[in-house]
Amino acid sequence: MLDLTKVARQMQGISQHMNAETAASRKRLELATQLLLRSQAQQSELVERLQQWRDRLIFTAAVPVEPLDTRVEIPIPPKAHTVIATDGSQMAPSHHEIAYCYLINIGRVALHYGQSRHPFMDSLPEVFYKADDLNISRQWGIRIEEWLGYWRTASEAVALAELCTSWAKSQENGGMTAEKAGRNVGAGFTNQSPNPRDISLNPPLQAPARSTVPTLAMVDGSLIYWFLEQLPSDARDRILTPIFAAWEQIRAAGIPLIGYLSASRSSEAMNFLRLPVCPHPVPNCQTYCNNLDKLPCQVFDPLRDARFWLSQLQPGQRSPLWRSGAKILDLYGKEQSIYFCYVHVGAEIARIDMPAWVAEDAVMFDQALSLMLAQVQKGYGYPVTLAEAHNQAVVTGSDRARFFAMLEQQMIKAGLRNVGTSYKETRKRGSIA
Repeated sequence: MLDLTKVARQMQGISQHMNAETAASRKRLELATQLLLRSQAQQSELVERLQQWRDRLIFTAAVPVEPLDTRVEIPIPPKAHTVIATDGSQMAPSHHEIAYCYLINIGRVALHYGQSRHPFMDSLPEVFYKADDLNISRQWGIRIEEWLGYWRTASEAVALAELCTSWAKSQENGGMTAEKAGRNVGAGFTNQSPNPRDISLNPPLQAPARSTVPTLAMVDGSLIYWFLEQLPSDARDRILTPIFAAWEQIRAAGIPLIGYLSASRSSEAMNFLRLPVCPHPVPNCQTYCNNLDKLPCQVFDPLRDARFWLSQLQPGQRSPLWRSGAKILDLYGKEQSIYFCYVHVGAEIARIDMPAWVAEDAVMFDQALSLMLAQVQKGYGYPVTLAEAHNQAVVTGSDRARFFAMLEQQMIKAGLRNVGTSYKETRKRGSIA
C-alpha cells in the first residue's frame, strides 16, 4: 500500500526541479533554433558529411530530404474515405496457472466515411499451447515473454494486410456489404486468426485488386523495429520476413501505410543539428570522442524532436521529410526504408513513419497525412481508428479469468485431474489479513 503522507514530503522537491528544468529547456530551444538556421545555409554539405561518416558516428542522425525550412499545410481530406488499423495485446504464459499457454489477440477496425457503410470492428484471438510454440525461442536464448511481443508485431502486420486486400477486393466486386458477408465477418473480411507463417512470400500471379476509395492503413507506433537489431539473424528473419510481405500486399492494394507515434522520444532530427557544432575536422566519433562521457556536440541535450518541432510548427502543419538512419534499416531494403515527418495535430506533435514507397509518391503521401489528421480530429487528439483497434485488442482481467475458467472446464471434461492454479497464485488472489 502506498503511504501518501510520505510521498507528499517529496512533492515540493519535484516541483522545484520542474521549474528549473523549464528554464533550461527554453535555452536549449533557442540554441537549437539558431543551429537550424545555421544548418539551412549548408544543408547539402552537412548531408554529404553525414552520409560519408555515418558508420563512424556513435549516435543516429536522420537525413533531411527536403529543405530544413519546409513548413507545409496538411491538405483537407476527401469526404469519402476509409481508414484501417490493427493493434494487438497478449496474455503471457505463467507456470502458476492451470495450463502453460499464451494468447495473442489482434484488434481490427475499418471505419468508412461518406460511403453509407457500417464500420467493421472485431478481434481475432489465437491460443498457443503446443510445445513447438512454447519452446521455439529457446534456441536463440530469447525469453518466451519477449518472443511473444515480437510475434504479436508480425501478426498485427499480417492482419492489417489481410484487411487492406479484402477491402480492395470488395470494391472490385461492387462493394460487398456487411450483411452480405455475414454479421460476424464484416465487409469481405475473414475471421481467421492472422498467422505470419501463412503469409505468401511470392508475388501474385495476377494483378491484385487496388482500392479506388481513398484509404489509409495505420499502426500504433514506429515502423522501425529497432528492438530486433540485437536478435540472431534466424530469429529476426522469422519476424521481419512476414512483416515485409504484408507491407508489399498493402502496397499492391494501393493503400498508403503509416505508423503513428504519440509522445515520441526520438532525437534523430535533432542529432542532424549536432553536425555543424562538431569541433573536429570530420565527425569521426570513433576516433575523437569514443571515450568521452558527454560529446562536445551535445549542446542542447536532452532536447527531443517533438519538443523542438512544437516550437516550429503551427497546428495543421508538417515538418520537412526525413530519412531515418537507424541501423536496423539496412535489413529493410530500399523500397521499405523508413521516412518520417512531424505533424502538429493540434494537441501535440506526432511523428509519422512511412515506407519509402509512400514518401516518394506525392499523391499517397498527401493522402496519408490528410486522412491521418482527420482521424486525430475525430478522436479528439488521437486517431479514432487506432483507439478502437486498441479497445478491440485489449485483454482485461475479467477476460483472463473467463479464459482460464473455460480452459478449466475443458480440461475437466477431458478427464484431467488436479486442475488448478499454484498455491502461490491462489494466495495472491485472496488476502487473509
